[in-house]
Amino acid sequence: MMGNVLGSPPPPYSCRLQKNKEQLSNPGSFDELHKKCKELFPQQTEGVKLIINKILTSHFQASHTVHMSTISQSTYHLKASYIGDKQLSPTEVFPTLIGDIDNTGSLHAQILHLVTDRIRTKSVFQTQQSKFLTWQFDSEYRGDDCTATLTLGNPDVINESVIVVAHFLQSVTAKLVLGGELVYHRRPGEEGTIVTLAGKYSAQKWVATLNVGYGGAHASYYHKANEQIQVGVEFEANTRLQETSFAFGYQLDIPKANMVFRGSVDSNCCVGGVLEKKLPPLPVTLALGAFMNHWKNKFHCGFSILVG
Repeated sequence: MMGNVLGSPPPPYSCRLQKNKEQLSNPGSFDELHKKCKELFPQQTEGVKLIINKILTSHFQASHTVHMSTISQSTYHLKASYIGDKQLSPTEVFPTLIGDIDNTGSLHAQILHLVTDRIRTKSVFQTQQSKFLTWQFDSEYRGDDCTATLTLGNPDVINESVIVVAHFLQSVTAKLVLGGELVYHRRPGEEGTIVTLAGKYSAQKWVATLNVGYGGAHASYYHKANEQIQVGVEFEANTRLQETSFAFGYQLDIPKANMVFRGSVDSNCCVGGVLEKKLPPLPVTLALGAFMNHWKNKFHCGFSILVG
């Protein structure tokens, strides 16, 4: 009778800890901590741009980009992609090979490969015409509630120069993520290390992120007001250059009109916006953007057409 009145005894403490641990999710990559806020800001456009995407097969895709500029040289880019069969999410498919070459012969290539279900690698190569500019190798481990990444950039055994970057993120609670970054660089006559601490708190409708270290601070705040309006605030301070900047961005979605507008204003008195309009059932997206810097009295606008 006592058992029926008082109910079953509470689970052991270790069982409760295991239940709470199972609710934690992977925090994602360190480079994507401020992604929610950055996606609201419009990309600066100038001149006229035509982008044509073509799906050749289920694995191969090609893209042609022609950019006619009024303030710099006009360019042409050919981008080819190979996508494998291992799909972990709508945006993650392995293996993936991406190559982008322009009319001057400069190449930017990426290779993404899934070694195991938890370990993924990325290699990046970039050339400027006939000279190597960047080569980078990443190895990332994604656990149930943590992510660890090690990056090796521009290794040069002869000149004894290298850049090593280590990232670690840990989901402390279902809403709080803590971690850090360590950057070590070495080149002839110079050697140093920079440590940065990071934290992100995610609520139902807002996300606050902060990176702070010897090199400066980077803070962002994202808020989803409703299904149509999203706003973001970003603050950056660089101790080496003795510079600070502040920016406000917003995104307005109009689903019935198939339109998206992104706008921004920053502490340098630069105001800009981009309006995107889809034209269903045609696979065509039009974008019109304009940006003005009041301090420098500069204005430029751009128009782009995306097909595919």
